[in-house]
Amino acid sequence: MIITNAHVVANHILVLVIKRGSPKKYKAEVKAIGRECDLAILVIESKEFWEDMNPLELGDMPFLQESVNVIGYPTGGENIPVTKGVVSRIESMDYAHGAINLPAIQTDAAMNPGNSGGPVCIGNKVVGVAFQTLGHSNNIGCLIPAPVVKHFITGVEKTGQYVGFCSLNLSYQHMDAQIRSHFKMNSEMTGILIYNINQHSDALNILKKYDVILSIDGVAIENDGTVIIPNRERIRLDDLISLKQLGETILLKILREGKMHEFNITLKPVQRLVPAGQIDNNPSYYIFAGFVFVPLRKGSNGEQIVIISEVLADVINVEYYMYKHLKVNSVNKVKVENLKHLRENVAPRI
Repeated sequence: MIITNAHVVANHILVLVIKRGSPKKYKAEVKAIGRECDLAILVIESKEFWEDMNPLELGDMPFLQESVNVIGYPTGGENIPVTKGVVSRIESMDYAHGAINLPAIQTDAAMNPGNSGGPVCIGNKVVGVAFQTLGHSNNIGCLIPAPVVKHFITGVEKTGQYVGFCSLNLSYQHMDAQIRSHFKMNSEMTGILIYNINQHSDALNILKKYDVILSIDGVAIENDGTVIIPNRERIRLDDLISLKQLGETILLKILREGKMHEFNITLKPVQRLVPAGQIDNNPSYYIFAGFVFVPLRKGSNGEQIVIISEVLADVINVEYYMYKHLKVNSVNKVKVENLKHLRENVAPRI
């Protein structure tokens, strides 16, 4: 299989690949697309394509200042170039094409359009996949680190499709001295304060608002929501959780009303009110009398939250142009279940 970026094969109809030094084109099938992590898997059935090919092995997260080689086909040439740089930063970052925050690597190696999907190597191991640059900065390229790539591949191998990334599906805040004192934390305790739990979270009936999470699987959580990984950089709790497999169980140590508790939580995919950007999927919408209705997210039993996204100017809706970004609760006293249901209730009255 071949790993590339999701945005490289977005809106694809036919995917053709060629080998270095050969003009022959081979048909590739897109086996899986992970839009959140901007990764895709290509499968080429031709045995001829794989002749004399040596696979690259995935490595681990690199260290700061380690030298890396970026390989790809940047705009302006057909021969494969290699640029060199060092790892300048490792931290969580917004993935532009996936609308999600995941671990990423920054490097000063030259990267340009066309490098997308190319391997970034230390020695003979791949430590990352090139995927984006920072538009308003010079000499800063971004890589999807090997642990994220491994997570993506593992999920596809287990289920045959992209499965997403884990989340506790709750909101928390950092702890300052006053909050720590209020929630009866001693000087040795560190942690984060829960202030909201998503209704789809496995923790909904286990954890409570104002619980303090002290540790995860025996690893202490700092007051700023980070965890310390031995011999590595400090990372966010969300990053640690995101790289665990769906359905995996974690052990949380909780401080509740001054008493210690331990709970097992089963991890589920990230649950959003607003769907992540779909770079190759057209959005669903319905227009009536200039009102543009769009769904936010799909809930249980096919339910959706429907909002008025925009009001297109027309004589029929004069003085109603300001009614946008509002939730639609009902149509003619009938509760709106989803976008399709709204259309069915409006259409008979046209």
